[in-house]
Amino acid sequence: MDLLDGYRSSSSEGGNGDDVVDVTGAHAQQSAETVHVAAAGGGRPTIGRPMMLNAAPVPTIPAAMRAKARRMGTADTGPPVPSNALTLHAGGSKSSGGGGGSSNGMMLMNNPRKSVLHAPLQGPMATDPDSGAKPSRPDNALTLHTGGSKSSGGGIGSSNGMMLMNNPLKSVLHAPVQGPMATDPDSGAKPQSRGDVGTVVHNDAFDEATFEEERKRFQRTGRAMAPTATGEVVERGTWGHSRKRYAEEKAGGGTGGGSTSQGPQQHQQQQHGQVYDQDQPPKRKRERKSKSSQDAKLSGLVEGSDDEATYGIWGPPSKEERDMAESQITDLARGVDLTDEQLAERAHIAERNRRKGKTDEEDGGDDAQKFDRLVERKMSHLLPPRLEGEEPKAIEPSTIFHGADELDYRGRSWTTPPAGTDSADPYDVDDHSCYVPKKCTGRLTGHNKGVQRVRFFPRTGHLLLSAGLEGKCKVWSIPERKVMRTYIGHSAAVRDVQFSDDGSTFLSASFDRFVRLWNTETGEVLGTYTNRRVPYVVKFYPHDNNTFVVGCSDNKIVAYDSKSGEITQEYNHHLAPVNTITFVEDHGTKMVTSSDDKKVLVWEWDIGVPVKYISDPTMHSIPVITLHPTQQYWAGQSLDNQIVVYQARDRFALQRKKKFSGHTVAGYACDIAISPDGRFLVSGDGDGKIYFWDWRRGKLLQKYRAHDNGPAIACAWHPVNPTMVVSAGWDGIIKIWE
Repeated sequence: MDLLDGYRSSSSEGGNGDDVVDVTGAHAQQSAETVHVAAAGGGRPTIGRPMMLNAAPVPTIPAAMRAKARRMGTADTGPPVPSNALTLHAGGSKSSGGGGGSSNGMMLMNNPRKSVLHAPLQGPMATDPDSGAKPSRPDNALTLHTGGSKSSGGGIGSSNGMMLMNNPLKSVLHAPVQGPMATDPDSGAKPQSRGDVGTVVHNDAFDEATFEEERKRFQRTGRAMAPTATGEVVERGTWGHSRKRYAEEKAGGGTGGGSTSQGPQQHQQQQHGQVYDQDQPPKRKRERKSKSSQDAKLSGLVEGSDDEATYGIWGPPSKEERDMAESQITDLARGVDLTDEQLAERAHIAERNRRKGKTDEEDGGDDAQKFDRLVERKMSHLLPPRLEGEEPKAIEPSTIFHGADELDYRGRSWTTPPAGTDSADPYDVDDHSCYVPKKCTGRLTGHNKGVQRVRFFPRTGHLLLSAGLEGKCKVWSIPERKVMRTYIGHSAAVRDVQFSDDGSTFLSASFDRFVRLWNTETGEVLGTYTNRRVPYVVKFYPHDNNTFVVGCSDNKIVAYDSKSGEITQEYNHHLAPVNTITFVEDHGTKMVTSSDDKKVLVWEWDIGVPVKYISDPTMHSIPVITLHPTQQYWAGQSLDNQIVVYQARDRFALQRKKKFSGHTVAGYACDIAISPDGRFLVSGDGDGKIYFWDWRRGKLLQKYRAHDNGPAIACAWHPVNPTMVVSAGWDGIIKIWE
């Protein structure tokens, strides 16, 4: 709706005089901006907000005149505006010089919004209100004024108003100031209420043109001008931090890579956006004329000694690399004599590294030992260190007999079973019935450190073989409850021991990476075997005592011929060190092996490919496996604090209903023993206790506190005595339970 059409005349409400209407958003005395409207015929405007009448009514504007006023393009050209036209004035005072018919008002030909009327000025009029010709407006034109008060000189019709010819949006009128006033804040009138909002300050300290010129110059010649922190202008190049190259270029007359101070003339030229040095004029003709000489002068600096364009990616070492390699050469390599203190320090460091097993890269070391470390790198922290410069040799073996006489009055050896000793087949479950022992009846002490494994003499059990962590093996007499012979032949802890089928010999595997075959009676070493790996488990082949197998730390199982000492077969399918080997099916036609890779593999003898994989995502590592006397099942010590049972033939299926739990073995390879009649199962645990279960029901029958300061790592059931169980722990004590 047109603002001029919004006024209606009524002869009943007004007189014949002029009416001047003040239109404000609030009370006229509380507003800083006042809108004066000259209406026709004394009528009231229909704007929708409070109005205040301040003058006499004026004649009504004809309809033809109102239509022509709407079509006016500018205030300077066009037909005269009638006396009752609507003009807008902002600021000023009604009591000052500007009246309702002044020529500086702004005439609106449409109906502006409140946000438009209250918006700040924009356009060229805001920056220079005194420039240009003033539009010729009628006395009652609508003009907009900014600033001032009602009591000041700029009232309605004052000469500083501007006329709006359209209806601008609120977002346009409230936009920040733009135009010449933004770059020259001193020109034009400053806004009174908005402060410096919208002004832009020019950054004279940064010259983008100069920067771009220097960047291109640096890419072209390798040199550029750059300011320092102190404001000094210097010339920089592609030196990096190579002092030697800088000195060489300086000696050769190069000027492109150092930091050269510039004079005041060049500093002044840089401020004007023309940065160049004295010997390189800014004129393009001179630059082209001297380009060839400068390129020849700076060829080494521009391309560099390691430029791929010259040498390619397979070129020789760069000059910087050669200089660095030369600076790393020690005085000893140069032939300079060392002082006594330096020689003593070098000898101390070499001995320390030798004891820690570190390899001196200058000496090279043994290739075989390096390969061993490469194989065992994942578990090197668990293995004993190798002493560099020493061949892997086993220590000189020795033995000590602790009995009164090695032969009795009849000339029988001390290893012969006493008279009246019974013997039993290890797989005869009907030979005798066994029972759970009641108490500890004996203690065998003699090891200086812990005991890792205990084995009874086959069939009779009158002798007990123990493996100690101090590197010694001992054979004990069970009837006499004392040690009979000590076997000294390892420099590290003994991991496993095993009697042969007749008990005349036994094997010992140690962390010193050697396996030794001993004569039980005399203590003589019959053979020493090694493949430079740590043996974890040893077993005799049941059908031939001249062959034995070893599970090693390199994930392999190797078979040795004890007479020749050669490796006859390798079984290599495990992904971690092998922990246990058990022969099953017809006394050894197949063997079951377990490893830290949480797999159990079944092998045919002398065939290097497994015939059965036992692997499940829920499985844990099984470090110990024991065959049941019936040879139908085998029990494995799982590291999830359970003893699991599998079939020992056919499908090798897991017996899910037969599990033994209640003990804590996580982290320890605690041994398992089964009674000769197959009715009971015994195991140690990590807290030094031994547990007894019923095999058929899986019920926990008894537990005893056996060892202190460590786990009950080993246990064995006597092959003849129905109630005798032997346990050993890391406290160095062997206990007999009956």
